Amino acid sequence: MAIAARLHKTGGPEVIGWEEVPVGAPGPGQVRLRHAAVGLNFADTYFRSGLYPVPLPCGLGVEAAGVVEEVGEGVAHVRKGDRVTYTGFVNTLGAYSTERLIPAAPLIKLPDAIPFETAAAMTMRGLTAAYLVRRIWPLAAGDTILLHAAAGGVGLIVAQWAALLGYRVIGTVSTEEKAAVARAHGCTETILSRTEDVARRVRELTDGRGADLVLDSIGKSTFAASLDSVRRRGLLVLFGTASGPTPPIEAPQLAMKGSIYVTRPALADYIADPAEKAALAGELFDHVAAGRIRIEINQRYALQDASQAHRDIEAGTTVGSSVFYV
Repeated sequence: MAIAARLHKTGGPEVIGWEEVPVGAPGPGQVRLRHAAVGLNFADTYFRSGLYPVPLPCGLGVEAAGVVEEVGEGVAHVRKGDRVTYTGFVNTLGAYSTERLIPAAPLIKLPDAIPFETAAAMTMRGLTAAYLVRRIWPLAAGDTILLHAAAGGVGLIVAQWAALLGYRVIGTVSTEEKAAVARAHGCTETILSRTEDVARRVRELTDGRGADLVLDSIGKSTFAASLDSVRRRGLLVLFGTASGPTPPIEAPQLAMKGSIYVTRPALADYIADPAEKAALAGELFDHVAAGRIRIEINQRYALQDASQAHRDIEAGTTVGSSVFYV
């Protein structure tokens, strides 16, 4: 029997329940996976709250790492005993568990140099950082990125990766302590979003030009400043809604702000092609294994302390990545 989180209704962190569940044998295209570490992502709170609607009852969590215990018919790219990691969306929901059945397709083989805990802390964040830095916009050395939530799990990876490529990163953070963390991981400058005018500071730091690329995972509360921070014909990337959904965008706004571009990407569309997923994962693993990118795990929780973990991440008190130990 496995222990697994189950949602019978949506709501606050208190709705997360725990049950003993049978796992059984994998069917065609599935594997039975024993988890070693499970990732905590802000998106988990969206499933729990009902912002991302799914049929109930259901599991929770979309990212983990572990060992393949058994493979079903037709599974060829992983074998029993393989170390793997995964991330996804509805197709991987149920990661808050000790053991589970899961489709084999999302599984990524994990190099021996990457510990399970590191993998659980970085697979979603790292692949997100990979497409933001390597795929979404043609940046050149010296270009400027405005990075919101720069001391968060994705932010710290983006900042380090961007610095490796010679980009200038201006990071927004909520506290001086987080500012120090962001600067230590590649941010050239930081802006205290609670006390400073973000758009004005960006213009001051760029001699009035604005940022070539704005990466906004916060949403509602940062949207206006993000629009005002993009350079003429630059790109605003809205890839999260930590403070709530972004307001509607009217086409004339984009012209008035300097013929800017806006996109709302999803990781799933950047890893849907197996070859592209393998390429992005390979780059990520190489950087982490070589120590060029550090994965900062600053919060560790027992799996059944998920309710408290959700309270912490929603309160904005976490720094870097968080994981559950199994």
